[in-house]
Amino acid sequence: MESFLHAFLPEQSTVILFVILAVMLFILAKGADSLVDKAVEISHTAGIPKALIGATVVSLGTTLPEASVSVMAAVDGNPGLALGNAVGSIICDTGLILGIGALIKPLPLDRRVVNRQGWIQLGSGVLLILFCIPFSNLNRIFDVGGNLPQFGGFIFLLLLAVYFYWSYRAAMKTENKEVADHEKPLSWKTVLKDLLIMGVAIAVVILSSKVLIICAEELAYRLNVPESVIAASLVAFGTSLPELVTVLSSIRKGQGELAIGNIIGADILNVLFVAGAAAAVTPAGLSVPKDFFTIHFPVMILLLIVFRVGIVVCKTQLNRIFGGILLGIYLGFLVANYLI
Repeated sequence: MESFLHAFLPEQSTVILFVILAVMLFILAKGADSLVDKAVEISHTAGIPKALIGATVVSLGTTLPEASVSVMAAVDGNPGLALGNAVGSIICDTGLILGIGALIKPLPLDRRVVNRQGWIQLGSGVLLILFCIPFSNLNRIFDVGGNLPQFGGFIFLLLLAVYFYWSYRAAMKTENKEVADHEKPLSWKTVLKDLLIMGVAIAVVILSSKVLIICAEELAYRLNVPESVIAASLVAFGTSLPELVTVLSSIRKGQGELAIGNIIGADILNVLFVAGAAAAVTPAGLSVPKDFFTIHFPVMILLLIVFRVGIVVCKTQLNRIFGGILLGIYLGFLVANYLI
């Protein structure tokens, strides 16, 4: 599909490109709205916290672009891009998207979910770094970098299965406690129908995101935007667009718990699913450039720790102060990347 779009869109006039851009924005917004609505319906029907739905079903769908990009990059012999996409998405999701979301409106914290999933989020980031550290050659870590081995990828995928099973058990435990509060009995037929509609909505969000980004790139070239700016913004930002529109739609509809859950789940899946799958299909593993140990990993851990502190300090809502801190760290990361 991407090859078709790269061949088709440059042939169109600038006016047509702006029309396509507007249409894709509309479709993207509608897809995100439908995704949020169905996630909330499943939450109500099954008695499962919205944050948990966001951390599993919704985040799995919105991280599919990262997974497909990273796995294909690894298969095509570009393992550095595969890991960079996963780590960059965690930084973008937690710093930029969560920061913007909290600045727009303080995000409610479901203590039952953020206390469980939040620690897994931080633990996944730490685990990724530990697997990438070349312990046999520590003195050259800042000269040659490291490697995420293939067996590490398989371990991550195993942990992914454990994570989903554990989340399912937690959801069923919650449902059993809260089913008495429902006005109507639980219908898994309705849940499956909502999941199917969610799947269609996720596909719409992902496909419209791809068209939108490629169209925006072509317009940027025509408007003489520097290539370095395009690479640092549109391209890097593209695979995180589904998370952004889902979070913004959740906030607009007053479903902040879903937004928080989506980001937590996306961060977990970027390690266990995206980096794990990419490493698993690469016999030599994923190469880790030295700048990951000087910039990317420290910023990633800093963002996850700040978010964790925000959960503890804010108790009921992630406020605008922490939103500003997260966004500030992300902007500092962009500046550091440009300067170094």
